[in-house]
Amino acid sequence: MTNPARYDPQRSPRTASHRRGSTLTTFRELGILPETAEALESVGIVSPFPIQEMTLPVALSGSDVIGQAKTGTGKTLGFGLPLLERVTVPADVEAGRAAPEQLTDTPQALVVVPTRELCQQVTNDLLTAGKVRNVRVLAIYGGRAYEPQVEALKKGVDVIVGTPGRLLDLAGQRKLDLSHVRALVLDEADEMLDLGFLPDVEKIITMLPAKRQTMLFSATMPGAVIGLARRYMSQPTHIRATSPDDEGATVANISQHVYRAHSLDKPEMVARILQADGRGLAMIFCRTKRTAADIAEQLERRGFASGAVHGDLGQGAREQALRAFRNGKVDVLVCTDVAARGIDVEGVTHVINYQSPEDEKTYLHRIGRTGRAGAKGIAITLVDWDDIPRWQLINKALDLAFNDPVETYSTSPHLYEELDIPAGTKGVLPRSERTRAGLGAEEIEDLGETGGRGRKSSAAPAARAERAPRTPRQRRRTRGGAVVDPAQETAAAVPAPAGEAEAADAPAQPRTPRRRRRTRAGAPDAAAEAAVNTVQVPAAEAPAEDEPAAKPRRRRTRAAVARPVAEEVDFQTAPVAEPAPAKTVTRPRRRTRVVKPVEDEVDFQIAPISEPVPESRPRRRTRAASKPKAEAVAAAEAPAADAETKPRRRRTARTATGTGVEG
Repeated sequence: MTNPARYDPQRSPRTASHRRGSTLTTFRELGILPETAEALESVGIVSPFPIQEMTLPVALSGSDVIGQAKTGTGKTLGFGLPLLERVTVPADVEAGRAAPEQLTDTPQALVVVPTRELCQQVTNDLLTAGKVRNVRVLAIYGGRAYEPQVEALKKGVDVIVGTPGRLLDLAGQRKLDLSHVRALVLDEADEMLDLGFLPDVEKIITMLPAKRQTMLFSATMPGAVIGLARRYMSQPTHIRATSPDDEGATVANISQHVYRAHSLDKPEMVARILQADGRGLAMIFCRTKRTAADIAEQLERRGFASGAVHGDLGQGAREQALRAFRNGKVDVLVCTDVAARGIDVEGVTHVINYQSPEDEKTYLHRIGRTGRAGAKGIAITLVDWDDIPRWQLINKALDLAFNDPVETYSTSPHLYEELDIPAGTKGVLPRSERTRAGLGAEEIEDLGETGGRGRKSSAAPAARAERAPRTPRQRRRTRGGAVVDPAQETAAAVPAPAGEAEAADAPAQPRTPRRRRRTRAGAPDAAAEAAVNTVQVPAAEAPAEDEPAAKPRRRRTRAAVARPVAEEVDFQTAPVAEPAPAKTVTRPRRRTRVVKPVEDEVDFQIAPISEPVPESRPRRRTRAASKPKAEAVAAAEAPAADAETKPRRRRTARTATGTGVEG
């Protein structure tokens, strides 16, 4: 048996042949339309694969089909050609095969696939096969903007290839009409009928006409899936196609190697395997998205042109990596199982299972990315110690000969010998061999993504940059309950010249940081308040001699320069006309009390030590500052004439700029 050519619309035409004894079967002999055969011949597709040869006669008759064949044996055309035959297009009317009233702009055939990458590939295959007849094929999948897909549906579509989620979205919005579908295909049917996709597939099937043709195709078809599929089919024909010289579950052209490897040594092993002689494109499969991203980054640092495909990437980045891989700009593609089904890239020679697959079906689909269309390939599986039980189940299910993998490291001689790795190879690609353009050489397409996971939005930083800076909350300064004018506060904080210091009502000193000091008999700094808010009180209104001093409020005190002692001391009134010469004293140290004689000067922050005046708590707490005890001492020495006039105790009204003063 000669190696048949596989269908690849993005590559140069290649001659295909499939020989059964001495008889050469072609697509024209199988009864497909001349226009379809012409389109296939233009890309080098002449003879069918076994699954295509066995399926076409049954499917063209309109019967339901369950097709099963190994990966890389042409299942896409096995269901694609019968699907295109059931679609009525204007070319059929011109050829006299259909009436004009049979034409419609609504979809006439539907293909449901599990992944976006497979959706693109099937769409390209159907477009190439129906190019001569001008069959309109549309891919509908998530990660792209809705608007272009809706516009294409309005213009008219013959065949739709889509993923379940986006199909249900558009059907729920009444943008997609499935009432005229004549044929339904479930590609990778075992995955589509899995528990994760089954509810969506059932909803889609309820939207289709009851009378239709249904076809299921996959490389693996468990018995439970076949029994479930029969619920939606009418007397299906189960076709399982294999080549005469290809026995077992895996493809004979794939050379399989299984090694027991340590997780810390795996990156080094992979880097050396990728430098084997004759290595073309390579695909590395991981179980988790994080591992795939990490391995792709490590290989890039080691000098390899690598790309990644996993679910955390946006659709534009995933398509960029696949295009770069197909075009040869990237020769290593690290991916999860989203790329394990249906991806057909020419030139893949090595498939590396960096982590052991979950089951035997995943293993078959992974290694099926190489050895396609009769070509040879190499599949390498690295099994960690923790994955030995899982691998032994896979090995038993597929009847392989690797139940106990050989313990292997990056320096093991048998690794170099079995995989044709040159002696002395290290884990870094030499600079002379770094000839690939890399992932950055492939432009990323703007797909109008609708919120895919892991997609970094470029508009978010710009929006944050344009946002106005947050203005901090302005605190209103108050003294004694009244708002303080900032201009007056600044003026009060600036020291006055030496000549004007005597006329100032309060000592002028810069504002010190706020600090609460507890004084036993100290009084608040009333002089500072008087400098800002001064209330004119008649000189006759002196406080009573025997008035007890109120208990001072707990607040910090400021060290101040002593003011001159006049005949009468009033801390909240204007200075007397002829003050005595001011005595300059130094600022006392913090927490140091200095007692001065009363006759020399009065210290407003230190209570007299002789004959303390008993304190009494007032009935009502007022905002006005309490009188210091030194006030009583100074009032006792006032002239007798001033002492005889005792003003009536009253509470003055609060002014607009000052605080209430108790006389």
